[in-house]
Amino acid sequence: MLDGAVRRQLDPILNRLGVALAERGLSADAITVCGLCLGLAAAVLIALHSYPAGAVLILLSRLCDGLDGAVARASRKTDFGGFLDIVLDFAFYGAIPLAFIIADPAMNGLAGGLLLFTFYVNGSSFLAFAVIAEKRALSTEIRGAKSIYFTTGLAEATETIAFFLACCLFPGWFPVLAVIFAVICLYTALSRIVLARRAFRDGQ
Repeated sequence: MLDGAVRRQLDPILNRLGVALAERGLSADAITVCGLCLGLAAAVLIALHSYPAGAVLILLSRLCDGLDGAVARASRKTDFGGFLDIVLDFAFYGAIPLAFIIADPAMNGLAGGLLLFTFYVNGSSFLAFAVIAEKRALSTEIRGAKSIYFTTGLAEATETIAFFLACCLFPGWFPVLAVIFAVICLYTALSRIVLARRAFRDGQ
């Protein structure tokens, strides 16, 4: 929901940085992998109850997630790069809830498990829509130039990062925050199903 507004503010800055990094020979794929490494390091810190440090690494990880696309646009976009970005993003989004579960299984286990379930459902609705959209030669740049069709929703990247940061700032509230965000994820998946029903009618 907030990704569009955030992108309008950050894209000019990221694009300038992307050009500078591309000119120095840094590849988009390397930045994508670096982003995952930072995200996994954040997960380890969260599992060890170092929540503020984990929050910092989450922000750095997502900075890399914005920079890899900027570098690709400044150099050369590839299908593999787009694939790698999606897969490693999903790895990051799964690692952070898992870290909170590990940090306190008794308190966070049920809510964290529910959250991971809704991430799975929401993610599958996103990817399935993209596959059928590609089959029907649909395209959109509502979230900028992407390797696959990006549908919008109530729970997008910005909301997810804000949720992760809130959990790091208030770890004792993780069960409540996780359940609330799980409901938001399910709503997003349901709205995507409704959108698919309208967009993918037979004969259209």
